[in-house]
Amino acid sequence: MRSDITIIKPKVGWQSLDFRELWRYRELLLSLVMRDIKVRYKQTVLGFSWAIIQPLTTMVVFTLLFGKLAKIPSDGVPYPVFVFSGLLAWNFFQSAVSAGGVSLLSAGGMISKVYFPRIIVPLASIGVSVVDFCISMLILFCLMAIYTLPPTPQMLFLPLFFCGLALTSFGLSAWLSAVTVSYRDFRFVIPFVLQIWMYVTPVIYPVSFIPEKWRFLIYFNPISGWVEGIRSSVLGRDIDWAAIGISSLLTLVIAYIGLKYFERADSRFADVI
Repeated sequence: MRSDITIIKPKVGWQSLDFRELWRYRELLLSLVMRDIKVRYKQTVLGFSWAIIQPLTTMVVFTLLFGKLAKIPSDGVPYPVFVFSGLLAWNFFQSAVSAGGVSLLSAGGMISKVYFPRIIVPLASIGVSVVDFCISMLILFCLMAIYTLPPTPQMLFLPLFFCGLALTSFGLSAWLSAVTVSYRDFRFVIPFVLQIWMYVTPVIYPVSFIPEKWRFLIYFNPISGWVEGIRSSVLGRDIDWAAIGISSLLTLVIAYIGLKYFERADSRFADVI
């Protein structure tokens, strides 16, 4: 047998998370992340300023509607800081899932022509959301300085909670991206579901605002624990470790189901797209 012939054999085990293969394609992953960042901010009037204006505008509107008019409590924290710390986590999740859900369709031309680990596509789509999250963190620190809220040691837990939120976003993005390839109308369903999802997540209101007899339902929302965890770590509040534990369990389930479905559908992507 000639030594220059490459034989392609079917893989066994968990194909979507072959870390050695992902490492070999790390430059492609970085290129896709940089491409998405340039596409989002290139040839725009506001550029990176949009990453500042959008969350600030949302915070002002929510403060006026829910903080001033609806008088929703904020557990003793100034409402602008309270709602922005919730939006910090929610905007990352919403942006990552929205982009990840249609990422395979956007990369259809590349998928049908060359081989690479397809899971790189939804993974790379989260890159822009990470940049926006970091910019929003700087804005939050400025708001905390304005309202004289000092950082606390609990902020050390922030990377842990962010990783949990990112894993949830990635697992859901992997599943949605695979589903959207076969059922194109899902790209219209995603924004609608996310819009409703925000209002059943403690972003604009604290968990204490929910009547105690219904409060257990919030634990079935996998994002609630991460949103509250990020908010508590930034503002120095008591962390609800029970909610974090439940969100961790739900995140692992979502990631497993999402990646397994992605793996099963992987062989059809090039043909369907």
